[in-house]
Amino acid sequence: MTANLVKLDIDGAIATLTLNRPETLNALGEFGDGDAFATACETINVDPSVRVVILTGAGRAFSAGGNVKAMQQHEGNFAGNPAQIRQGYRGNIHKLLRALHGIDVPVIAAVNGAAIGLGCDVACLADIRIAADDARFGVTFLKLGIIPGDGGAWILPRLIGMSRAAELFYTARLIDAPTALDWGLVSRVVAADALLTEARGLAEEIAAQPPQALRATKTLLRQGQTVTYDTILELSASTQGLMHATDDHREGVAAILERRTPAFTGL
Repeated sequence: MTANLVKLDIDGAIATLTLNRPETLNALGEFGDGDAFATACETINVDPSVRVVILTGAGRAFSAGGNVKAMQQHEGNFAGNPAQIRQGYRGNIHKLLRALHGIDVPVIAAVNGAAIGLGCDVACLADIRIAADDARFGVTFLKLGIIPGDGGAWILPRLIGMSRAAELFYTARLIDAPTALDWGLVSRVVAADALLTEARGLAEEIAAQPPQALRATKTLLRQGQTVTYDTILELSASTQGLMHATDDHREGVAAILERRTPAFTGL
């Protein structure tokens, strides 16, 4: 058993989630990882002061994905018969992914070094991805004789399209940061030593927005990927009625008319 997977730091309106197993390139999938991640994400969701999350990896990698040595030795999440392994995915790895996907506020993945397999899919669940110039991305499941067992077949085509997602899955190839930018997998590439500074700057810009409207906008963006346009229009109208009744809406209007910076409170 290595270190607890995730480290949570909250500084004002910005929470930082750090995958914290640098000695294994932040390998994922040990028993308890799902619970640890779920606890951290729930802490974020119930804290109204948190407006944005930065997700990154300790050391020289974001995450190299599932622990290959544990696979070879049939340990941890990869032990037991097929039914037990299935339950390990559903009750542990999938719990981690559902918790990340369920964070109410925007999530910025600051991708340092390798984001491979499950690690790539974790990065892809963020709302925004910034890559260090030495970052690499890959979904190398077939190279191990397995399939994307963590929902990657749902996640990746939504980000880069079916053709490019299929190319990455079928070849198990790694792509570099400039290619990830060209394909739309990340929104910017920055120098490795400036990665967290850039992520923090973006987080501060997002955190300056009205908290209720910010969370509602994330919800609408997520819903918009799976429902009809008419449904989104109805959800938008209902949500907009609530937003017009907030103090932050009145503050935003006043700030524009008075040509000053708004001070949103979440009320």
